[in-house]
Amino acid sequence: MIRLTLAALRRAIVGVWDDIKASTDASLLGMARFIGLLYGPIDRSLSIDQAWRKALRYRLAPHVGWRHALGSITYLLFVVLVITGVLLAIFYRPSVQEAYPSIQHIVSETPFGWLVRDLHHWSANLIVIVLLMHMARVFFEAAYKPPRETNWLIGILLLFVVLLFGGTGYLLPWDQWSYWTLTEVMTAIARFPLVGRRFAEAIMGDVIPSGATLSRFFALHVIVLPWIAFALLGYHFTLVRRRGIAPPMNVERERRRQRRSGRYSPDEQAKEGVPFYPNHLLRSFMVAVVTIAIAITLAILFPRGLADPADPYAVPGELVSTWVPVDVSLALIRLAGTWGFTLFTLLGVSLILVPLLDRGPARRLRERPVVAVLGLTFFIGYVALWIAGRAIGSVTPSESLGTGVVAEQVVPSPPSLAVPDGNRAEPVPAPEAQRERGVR
Repeated sequence: MIRLTLAALRRAIVGVWDDIKASTDASLLGMARFIGLLYGPIDRSLSIDQAWRKALRYRLAPHVGWRHALGSITYLLFVVLVITGVLLAIFYRPSVQEAYPSIQHIVSETPFGWLVRDLHHWSANLIVIVLLMHMARVFFEAAYKPPRETNWLIGILLLFVVLLFGGTGYLLPWDQWSYWTLTEVMTAIARFPLVGRRFAEAIMGDVIPSGATLSRFFALHVIVLPWIAFALLGYHFTLVRRRGIAPPMNVERERRRQRRSGRYSPDEQAKEGVPFYPNHLLRSFMVAVVTIAIAITLAILFPRGLADPADPYAVPGELVSTWVPVDVSLALIRLAGTWGFTLFTLLGVSLILVPLLDRGPARRLRERPVVAVLGLTFFIGYVALWIAGRAIGSVTPSESLGTGVVAEQVVPSPPSLAVPDGNRAEPVPAPEAQRERGVR
């Protein structure tokens, strides 16, 4: 019986191992073999060496150049954010009482904590800028057309995920700037027609930013959003590898002409272009070094400031923006009001429809006027609003924050108590339990 059980267990393990080998791309393990982590039977059974050499011999289209490195820069900055975010999460404490002191501990007492935090901050700014540049290149070159429309949709979703990453992380320092900036943005969102208030309360978990909001934002920032991002990135890279990089307009027209005449075959397409190694690999390495150098330089020269601890009962005299989308949001709220903020948000969401509205072969911008107006309004508008937001600089909070919002947060004091001799006693302040209940 024992012998039969061991034989069955052995067959089960062998079957699982065969399934893993059948579903594993050996080229993914090539780097591990390259640095000496895999040897012997694993190397021979998975043919890692052959897969690694095949990946290095992969030929890219001849039109792939420096402008296509924007996607690589975006991915590199995402990796930097993941690494620095993990290091920060080791020391960060997501509670109203300990969030601000933990940030001070990271900056002042943890070795190189200030560098890790500011590198995380500047990478969060740079990834938004580079991602928008990458999307603008794809849009103006009409690289979203079939068969690559799904990749455009994945790219839009990744943009929203990046914005959610920054929005949830913006509150984590729990200082006056982050607290009241979130309050102002959520106040604008709550004024959205029909669903605004319900959406804002569902996101915050309360009628005002509180301990529940901080816990939700931290969970989204370090648990939920990373898994969504990794899934979308894997799908995005798979589609890019399968569909290839869209060629320029003149090359595409020439290929269509050759296909119609029967003079262009897939074998010829595979032979043209330049090898990934060393051409594109060296280009990617140079871009990576420059990107890391810029991020570290900005982190050293322009550290992210820290305001006073968040106080729900005191509106600060100024709001200092420390993130690119916050500049855009505050500019929209101050210059265009709630409706302008709503319409521009809907404009960004409508970019998902670009491949559906533009399915013809034309790729010149003037030949696709509908999507040209849509895309140009978004990209030019975003840059203009960013410049306007930076020009506003340190702004005072909106008047609505000084009246209605604060009034909701102040806990009223109980009525004055009378003493037996008829004289009125001094007003009794609100108990600490009531203050805590008002914050939370």
